[in-house]
Amino acid sequence: MTAENCTVFTEFILLGLSDRQDVQQGLFGLFLLVYSITVIATLGMVLLIKMDPRLHTPMYYFLSNLSFCDVCQSSTVSPKMLTNFLSEQKKIPLNLCAIQMYCFGTLADVECLMLTVMAYDRYVAICNPLLYTVVMSKRFCTQLVAFVYIEALIYPAIFTYCTIQLSFCNSNIVNHFFCDFPPLLALSSSDTSINEIVMFTYSGCVLGCSIIIVFLSYSYIITTILRMNLAERRCKAFSTCVSHLTAVCIFYGTLLFMYFRPSSSYSMDTDKTASVFYTVVIPMLNPLIYSLRNKDVKGAMKRVIGTKLCFQPKVFV
Repeated sequence: MTAENCTVFTEFILLGLSDRQDVQQGLFGLFLLVYSITVIATLGMVLLIKMDPRLHTPMYYFLSNLSFCDVCQSSTVSPKMLTNFLSEQKKIPLNLCAIQMYCFGTLADVECLMLTVMAYDRYVAICNPLLYTVVMSKRFCTQLVAFVYIEALIYPAIFTYCTIQLSFCNSNIVNHFFCDFPPLLALSSSDTSINEIVMFTYSGCVLGCSIIIVFLSYSYIITTILRMNLAERRCKAFSTCVSHLTAVCIFYGTLLFMYFRPSSSYSMDTDKTASVFYTVVIPMLNPLIYSLRNKDVKGAMKRVIGTKLCFQPKVFV
């Protein structure tokens, strides 16, 4: 289609997860509950780490950043999705679509890299415990987090700019519940081969490097734990990793299913279902995993709650 005959769309229409009104109302209630739990749990985790001095360690510093990333990621997708469940007009302007794409891409990168940094932290803590305080100094931890955010802010901006420069002549109906790069590339009437190559090369490098670092870290961790003489020491060392390892398996397992399954088995419905999991469900699961499987976090919760109760004014009758 020539440029003269191309209709310039200034907004997109998001089809969402279902076109049935009764199903949409049920999904609204379900995802409103999930989003509420996510906001309360993630912000609660950040406040808990900030309030309890015993949690002022590198591991919990990274965890507070991961929790902040989770609530931001969920807030990038969930409010618009919830609004569309109750709205007949599921439109999103082009500029807001670009902002959503950029924010989601940035936060997905932060999540991936932060889990990698946390794996390295556990490696140093278990394999080199005598050097832990020296290696994982406050300055080095700050530098790691700064690198994660700076790296995550740059490349999604390039992808977003290149995507919105494409032509969308045939349709503005996006078969998804939020503005993501793959469905918009599929919708475009332009040649998107360069965009796809750049996107998948960068995503593959980030995901591949992260998986390699996590795999190597836990290979050394497991080897070190198995060499420990006392069973009690082995259990204690492994307990410090089980929450992070669970979060890593869920997050990377979902991404590997999304991007490395055979193209013959690809379908947009399956893609949307997997997207729901890593954009909405995982941000809710992460703080629950770290609070339910972590003695330090549960102990901090008891101390904070106990302190609040002690300072409550007593009423004498």
